Order: sequence, then structure tokens, then C-alpha cells
Amino acid sequence: MCIEKQIEFLSYDNDYLGIAFTMNSLILFTVGAVILGIFISFRNTPVVKANNRNLSFILLVSIKLSFLSVFLFLGRPSDITCMLRQTSFGNTFSIAVSCVLAKTILVYIVFKATKPGSSWSKWVGAKLSHYIVLVCSFIQILITVLWLSISPPFVEYNILSEPGKIIIQCNEGSVVAFYIVLSYMGLLASLSFIVAFLARTLPDSFNEAKYITFSMLLFCSVWITMIPAYLSTKGKNTVCVEIFAIITSSCGLLFCIFLPKCYIILLKPEMNSKQYLLGNPNK
Repeated sequence: MCIEKQIEFLSYDNDYLGIAFTMNSLILFTVGAVILGIFISFRNTPVVKANNRNLSFILLVSIKLSFLSVFLFLGRPSDITCMLRQTSFGNTFSIAVSCVLAKTILVYIVFKATKPGSSWSKWVGAKLSHYIVLVCSFIQILITVLWLSISPPFVEYNILSEPGKIIIQCNEGSVVAFYIVLSYMGLLASLSFIVAFLARTLPDSFNEAKYITFSMLLFCSVWITMIPAYLSTKGKNTVCVEIFAIITSSCGLLFCIFLPKCYIILLKPEMNSKQYLLGNPNK
């Protein structure tokens, strides 16, 4: 008689891990939406306006999208979801890290430009930060377009990894393109970390570089440890490793950068003043 093989994939309704990832993603997406709502409501206050509020809005939206990209990894894979998986999280993370890089460079330039006769003053302004986000994001989008054009991901039925099971999984198509996407994200995160580390000694009242430094350190640590774990696992566990990396690194960006500001806005309104940010709290 024929014995039907068990079909395996990470389900969002019949698998405990899938349910846990679904709940976490929804909760964190809601938290991101609440923080975005707080920033929009207090958009004219000094804490929100400091260091380019438009970049903060773009960063929050991209983090929320990264939480939603988790759902592309859940459920039975198809050719469309396989193509959207890596490209969606790669592009949203690149936009997010580009915003962090632009914010960090802006902080560094602003304080360098405060010195009399400084040549950095010509670089101060919102245009530079917007150009950084556009250029860095465009490069990642170009990489993913080339990936989808040359060797796009597709569904494959793996019958060799585990006897008695058919693992429905996504084949990356081009492994080289997949690691180029990850490497480019790592490059942006490393640049953000380096610039933030250099700017960490600037005045604390206006400086979020130390929070960016910690968030980028967490971001890089998560993805560096993800790669060997990703290569050593099989089946739906591989998907779990990638989802965990997406959620953890997104949480690092969301909480390390925005929670301190929310704390000031909601619980320490006396610190949310221009005088305090300029280092004159008694005026």
C-alpha cells in the first residue's frame, strides 16, 4: 500500500511557533503604530523635531512594514510569496537602516557645523539626509530587481532532507544574490554603527547617537549569528530562524531609538523644550 508522506511548512494557524510569530508580529506592529501616533501628535515639539522628524516617520513606517513582512514567511509557500519574502524584508530593512544612517550623519554634521568658520555648515539641511535615504534604498531595490530578473526564488518540494516528509520550502534561486542583499544591509548597519560611535561623545540633550550605536550593535549581532544558524537548520526551522532575526532586529530599532523619546514626551514633558535641548534647562 502507498503511505502518504507528511507535508511540512510553517503554518500560522496549526503550528505553535507560527501562532507565536503571528501574535508577536501583530503586537509589535500595534506598538509601532502607537509610537507613530505619539510622534504625529507631538510632531511640533522639540524632541520630535530634533534630528529630522520626517526621517523618524519614514523609519517608523519601515519598521512596521518589516513586522508585517513576517506574514510572507508563514503559510504554504507559493512562487509569489517566495519572491516577495526576501525582497520585501531586504528593501524595508534597507530603508530603515538608511534612515538611521542619515540621522546619525546629520547629528555628526550639525555639531561639527556649530564651530565658527566650519566647512561643515554647507552640508547642514534636510536635503542631504533625504539624498542618503534615496540613494542607499535605491541600490538595494536595484539589487533585488536584478535578482528577480535573473534568478528569482521559487517553490521547491524537498523530499531528501527528512525521510517520510515532504518539505515545501522556498529556493532562493540565486544564493549569491541573497547574500548580497544581506551583505548590503550589513554594510549600511556597520556604517551607521561607526558614525554613531564617533558621535557618542556629543552633548546628550540633543544626541541620540548612543541609542543608535546600541541598536546597530544589536542589529549586526542578530544577523551575524543568524547566518550560521540559517545554514545549519532544515525545513521550517530555517524559516523560524529568519523570522526571529527579522523580529529581533526590528525590535532593536524600534525600542532603542524611539522608547527614550516616548519616555520624555509622555513622562518628562519638562525635558521636551528647546531650552533643555540647547543645554539651558533653567532658562
